[in-house]
Amino acid sequence: MIEITASHDYERLDVFLVECLEISRTRAQKYIKDKDIQAEGIRKLKSSMPVHEGQKFFIEIPQSLNLQRLQGDRNVNFDVVYEDEYLLVINKPARLVVHPAPGNWHGTLINGLVYRYPELRLIDNFMRPGIVHRLDSVTSGLMTVARTQKMYDLMQKMFADRKVSKKYLALVHGCPKKREGILSGPLDRDPDNFMRMVVIEGGKPSLTGYKVLWSSNNYSLVMCELFTGRMHQIRAHMSALGCPLVGDTMYGAERFGDVFDGRVYLHSWRLAFDHPATGEAVSFRQVIPEDFKEAIKRYGH
Repeated sequence: MIEITASHDYERLDVFLVECLEISRTRAQKYIKDKDIQAEGIRKLKSSMPVHEGQKFFIEIPQSLNLQRLQGDRNVNFDVVYEDEYLLVINKPARLVVHPAPGNWHGTLINGLVYRYPELRLIDNFMRPGIVHRLDSVTSGLMTVARTQKMYDLMQKMFADRKVSKKYLALVHGCPKKREGILSGPLDRDPDNFMRMVVIEGGKPSLTGYKVLWSSNNYSLVMCELFTGRMHQIRAHMSALGCPLVGDTMYGAERFGDVFDGRVYLHSWRLAFDHPATGEAVSFRQVIPEDFKEAIKRYGH
């Protein structure tokens, strides 16, 4: 689900969608009828309803629309850490968006991947072909990409069955009272902001292991391990602990004077799993990027 915001007033919702999504009016009306579009505080949307400047809508991108937009782009910057005929492990820079969406159809990781590896287009996941686990645009580090449909299905099951070890490094405000532990607050979308996750009664079971590596000047470097894979899981859990990630103004870092610039100091540091084709145990580590190192020097001394 992605968010779009009206830049000015529109007389009709379908007209707004035509301009924003670059689709026909008939198709926009179909998306509204099929309830692919949602808005806070409005139970039933109509094509004829007015749209006001700043109003937010949340959209599940339909398959046909995403397939139209999925174009290769040779200028997308990412490193390939490992490659064989079955899968890739890549190092994603922070600020690189993973998949195309309205207003951002080009220059994403997916655009770069399908340019270098056009066979990914054959994988039956129209939003994220080959992508078996997510990284937020604000996060850097390791991601796994399947190169065939069979590998995609196998790796999706491995992640769902928690057979992949995923460890992250996070620079956070403050220091947890317990230097090591497991955060288990259930997570679901914030009723007041669909783009955020919050610890809430009735949310989905979520487990994050953490260990403080060092603390200095009211900042800490924390190693986090994901035992479940919820959206924004580390960010939401650390915020609920009172230690939001540096740069993460969506989750409370603005209280510490942070200003969001497209970077949250979270890095996918280690991936380990049994190779789905060979059964061999494989492990990958990626050192933190230069901007993360500079932040540690700046805040830790």
